[in-house]
Amino acid sequence: MSEKHKDEVTGVETTGHSWDGIRELNNPLPKWWIYTFYATIVWSFAYWVVMPAWPYLTGSGWTYTQGVIGYEQRNVVTNELAAVAEGRSGAMERIATMPLEEIANDPALMEVALGAGKAAFGDNCAPCHGSGAQGSKGFPNLNDDDWIWGGTLDDIHTTLAHGIRWDGDDETRNNVMMAYGRDGILNRTEINDVAEYVLSLSGRAGNQEAAARGAEVFASQCVACHGDGGTGNQELGAPNLTDAIWLYGGEKASIVETVSNGRSGVMPAWGGRLDEGTINALTLFVYSLGGGEK
Repeated sequence: MSEKHKDEVTGVETTGHSWDGIRELNNPLPKWWIYTFYATIVWSFAYWVVMPAWPYLTGSGWTYTQGVIGYEQRNVVTNELAAVAEGRSGAMERIATMPLEEIANDPALMEVALGAGKAAFGDNCAPCHGSGAQGSKGFPNLNDDDWIWGGTLDDIHTTLAHGIRWDGDDETRNNVMMAYGRDGILNRTEINDVAEYVLSLSGRAGNQEAAARGAEVFASQCVACHGDGGTGNQELGAPNLTDAIWLYGGEKASIVETVSNGRSGVMPAWGGRLDEGTINALTLFVYSLGGGEK
């Protein structure tokens, strides 16, 4: 049963509702709050009329009301992007035609190039090399100073423009790691021995006798590309085998796999996909990551 009475502590009249002896105070919302609430309702109707708001289905699919003023956020963003592109178009034209060294020595132009290169890297290169260019198995880390095909500005530009082992580009770099086991050039013992020798080049051989035998195999089969000391040859894309940086893994099992079945990773040729300004910007961005060579 509801029974109103005045609360002894606050002096406020109750609503008459009671639960387990607890009475509800009758404290209505302030007038200003009520009026504000009503105003928001009126504002919402006005907003629906003036601004794009309601989706509806047409014969060609879903669309939405355009509103009296025809405002559209997509158009605003599109116009802003167009303004940015127009503002840097002159700079990108210079980046497309100037020598890379001159761009690198122009701080203002270099700032534009690095921004454009970073954006292009995220769109085109990050799926393989990672968003931070850290690479992964089979995809080189571009932050270090270990370069398979060379890390000068010209080398990086050539790699970007023509790719590695890319069909359809006559200037692509095209050298492969032979499959010595699969093609029957070396037997299993010889492959094991040469793997031990390769490990010895970085002080990790577990079997010195096998490594000694492997040195002879290396001299007859591998020196032509990797050099006498296994330090590699960038002109041939032959990696340095004496350091701790490995594209496909440096443990013995991975080395045996590489020697047995070869490696022939592909780098796309971006010359037919990206304009020269973007390729130059990408070149400068990759070079700036920390491992570029003089």
